[in-house]
Amino acid sequence: MSKWIKYAQWEENLQEIQRARSIYERALVVDHHIITLWLKYAEMEMKSRQVNHARNIWDRAITILPHVNQFWYKYTHMEETLGNIAECRQVFERWMKRDPDEQAWHSYINFELRCNEEDKARTIYEKFIIVHPEVKNWIKYASFEEEHGYITRSREVYERAAEFFVTQHMDENLFVAFAKFEETQKEIERIRVIYKYALDRIPKHQARELFKNYTMFEKKFGDQRGIEDVIIRKQRFQYEEEVKANPHNYDAWFDYLRLVESEADSDTVREVYERAIANIPPIQEKRHWRRYIYLWINYALYEELQVKDPERTRQVYQTCLEIIPHKKFTFAKIWLLSAKFEIKQKNLQGARKIMERAIGKCPKNKLLKGYIEIELQLREFNRCRKLYGKYIEFSPVNCTTWIKFAELEMMLGEIDRARGIFELAIGQPQLEMPELVWKSYIDFEIEQKEYENTRNLYKRLLQRTQHVKVWISYAKFELSVKRPDWLQKCRQIYEDANKSTRSCEEKEQRLMLLESWRDFEKEFGTNITRWKVRKLLPEKVKKRRKVTAEDGSDAGWEEYYNYIFPEDTANQPSLKLLAMAKMWKRQQVDGNAEETTLPSSDEPAAAAENQNESERNTVTESKEKRYNDPDDSGRGIRESYSDEDDGENNKKKKRKPEREEDED
Repeated sequence: MSKWIKYAQWEENLQEIQRARSIYERALVVDHHIITLWLKYAEMEMKSRQVNHARNIWDRAITILPHVNQFWYKYTHMEETLGNIAECRQVFERWMKRDPDEQAWHSYINFELRCNEEDKARTIYEKFIIVHPEVKNWIKYASFEEEHGYITRSREVYERAAEFFVTQHMDENLFVAFAKFEETQKEIERIRVIYKYALDRIPKHQARELFKNYTMFEKKFGDQRGIEDVIIRKQRFQYEEEVKANPHNYDAWFDYLRLVESEADSDTVREVYERAIANIPPIQEKRHWRRYIYLWINYALYEELQVKDPERTRQVYQTCLEIIPHKKFTFAKIWLLSAKFEIKQKNLQGARKIMERAIGKCPKNKLLKGYIEIELQLREFNRCRKLYGKYIEFSPVNCTTWIKFAELEMMLGEIDRARGIFELAIGQPQLEMPELVWKSYIDFEIEQKEYENTRNLYKRLLQRTQHVKVWISYAKFELSVKRPDWLQKCRQIYEDANKSTRSCEEKEQRLMLLESWRDFEKEFGTNITRWKVRKLLPEKVKKRRKVTAEDGSDAGWEEYYNYIFPEDTANQPSLKLLAMAKMWKRQQVDGNAEETTLPSSDEPAAAAENQNESERNTVTESKEKRYNDPDDSGRGIRESYSDEDDGENNKKKKRKPEREEDED
């Protein structure tokens, strides 16, 4: 085809227009789809000032190849250059009927503007936004009206665009342009309304630029309230992003709901609550439901306290109770809140039905306890007795239930019933913490001043356990009664306790008993009784022992404290060894002091005899004063150190006193 074109151009250069025209026609017969061929043919006719021939060629070109925009542009440009406005407008109209691209419409509009035909340009824009209803085309239309001074028309275009895109394809750029237009007109309130309208309807992830412009606007024109509103909306945007990324992030839902409740209307808050509670945990395990269930609780409390809609609150509670898988787990809190709500609505029968349904479907301690508290507040004591009976049948090992049941009877003045409940409780073969029941029973008898019953209870308790705290409590009870022989009675209890604890492996408990006995004698006893108790106090010794790791390897040595009681005959050699070690230490100190004053040569026998007598007195004093030191924190305990080596056959021991003791 290039040869055809060169041939035609050669004839054209020779001014053989007819022969060149013939060559172009023959070439079009060969292939009429060549765009360059048409363009060269039409250009030749226009150079030769053959306008009708050129117009004929353009008509044939746009008829045969109507989608080649270059033909249309050339054709309209020729007509406009020739000043044939009507013919050019007719060509544009023919072109627009074929729905060309946006640039073609803009060319048509610019042509009319060059002809100062604003109304016709406006008409073309109306058709243009129908054929190409993109946001940018609406903005161009509005900008056209604004540039030509038609402010009202420009605002109407923006408003029509906002209505047109209200349901779909909303773009933040439209509202940003609308707000900037209003800013040029100094319409501050209208700008704020535009931003709020857009932010409420455009998805948050598509409104980043809108947020940015709104923030800049409020900083520029707004007050403190406006700036706070921008910050709140920005926070809402962030929360929307979080819950969209992870719908089961209930903490993000809580933060989002708190924000919405503080500044939105009830319908918006309900919508967010409905979205939140729709995210049910995928796993039916209670630990996954703990946070989720509080969404329902907050929803119900919002409807009850903020909106004050009882029917909707009741519906929220019912729906929540239907969702929870009660066969696997339940939440006593939601049952109790639902029942208390019905009581607030003066529907006592409905509240009781809810609690009975809860106990029948999924009984648990918290449910029974809460139901009893409700009936106590209503002063329905007979129903409380029945509920306590069911509670005990459900969990007979729960000591708190027995104690609370007895306290209820005491509050009602039913002493015999309370005593009977305590007797049933201590007669149970198994209790979680029986010491609580015994203590409550003993305190009850003391409060009723039934001292003989209290003594019998202590004796019965000591038959079951020989715990040192029971003995101490028994002694303190006798001390508080103030009978004629109360001192002798207390002292006898301490002596019996000391005998029973001699075989106790827990030496700390035995020490606790002796300390309590010492305190008693210190306040009420004589010097003789105090001295007897001090003789019973143990020796505190620091020792070492080997430590073995879990894998059986040697982990080194560790220090520990041990107590050596004088009554333990097996430990008497150790006590003697301690006394001799202390005596040796004193002899060393005395020997260093006597080196400066030696005895005369004529008195060696007397000096040796005095030294032997001093050694005997030292041994006697060390044995007696071990337990006669009242300044040693009231215990009379002397600490010493000893190292035990289990690997040595000789079992050598070395003790060093921690401090020197004073004479009594």
